[in-house]
Amino acid sequence: MIDSLAALLGLGAQDPAFWIPLALMAVFFATVAAGVLLDGFDIGVGCVSLVAPPALRPRMLSLLGPWRDANEFWVFLGVGLFAVAFPYAWPQTLGRLYLPLSLLALGTMLRSVCFEWRLRAPAEHQGRWQFGFGAGAVLVAFSHGYILARVAVAYQPGGGNTGFAILMGGCAVAVYSLLGAAWLMMREAGELRVRAVGWARRTLRWGAVGAVGVSVVLDFSNAGVFLKWGDGSHWLAVGLVWSTLLACFVLTEMTLQRMISHSYRASALPYALVLVIVLIVLGGLAYSFFPYLVLDEITLWDAAAPVATLRLALSAVVIALPVALIFNLRVYWRMLGRSRPPSPPDFRP
Repeated sequence: MIDSLAALLGLGAQDPAFWIPLALMAVFFATVAAGVLLDGFDIGVGCVSLVAPPALRPRMLSLLGPWRDANEFWVFLGVGLFAVAFPYAWPQTLGRLYLPLSLLALGTMLRSVCFEWRLRAPAEHQGRWQFGFGAGAVLVAFSHGYILARVAVAYQPGGGNTGFAILMGGCAVAVYSLLGAAWLMMREAGELRVRAVGWARRTLRWGAVGAVGVSVVLDFSNAGVFLKWGDGSHWLAVGLVWSTLLACFVLTEMTLQRMISHSYRASALPYALVLVIVLIVLGGLAYSFFPYLVLDEITLWDAAAPVATLRLALSAVVIALPVALIFNLRVYWRMLGRSRPPSPPDFRP
């Protein structure tokens, strides 16, 4: 497959002009997936904090403290890598995504500023900064869904496409809220876990609407994508993907219902299932778009920088990425399981 794709481009599989853009795109996709999964629970906790009782909000935000700085890393890494490696895609994307990208930048700034200022504000003012953090999280989540919808319809104008983008923005808020609620279930007990189960149940179905909606619209708005998924030789793989996705949604619903009716012991299972759902959707989108950055217009090789620039970018990735991975693994390994209160200091002489 790789050799035939290289031949279609008039390149060899060992040609740096072919494999370096492919490698950098794989790193970019891994960065996007890591950002959605690892920053996703942060965004989701911010979204559901807007509907949480005021007494629970400080605890919800304090749970995010160890990962806040690490979560921002993925956004800057992804944007920087895309800008350096694929500069010729910017005119085709930025010019069509001013509104959602502006909302994304505003939401990111609002989250960061409000989270830090909440820690330094007097007690009577902390509620305002908590609300600002939640509002920023909603803006970030909504902009992600809006961007995905615009990309799925190839940036075509029209009221129907705008309505679809707004719907996907709302569904993205629901998905991130589901991810945040599932993470809270795993991390905390008591009233916060009970409320998190309720938030997860209310957002699960809207998450399913978003996953099915973007898949159907992408398939039927682009003949190439439809043929990719509808080719008879791929029916088994397509059936396996959709069966797994359906099973994850059903199992998540059943687990949440069981937690309400019987026990709260299987608290980590919903979070694991939601992670699988998100990975399946992201993988399906990557398969649908490959090798295009703008459907039917610009491939990743059309958008790639000159080979000298690509070599420099790849060298930076090879050097920096292992360091970043070690740092992030050290930071994130405690995000799983129940939270533990800090040990009391030992004042013994």
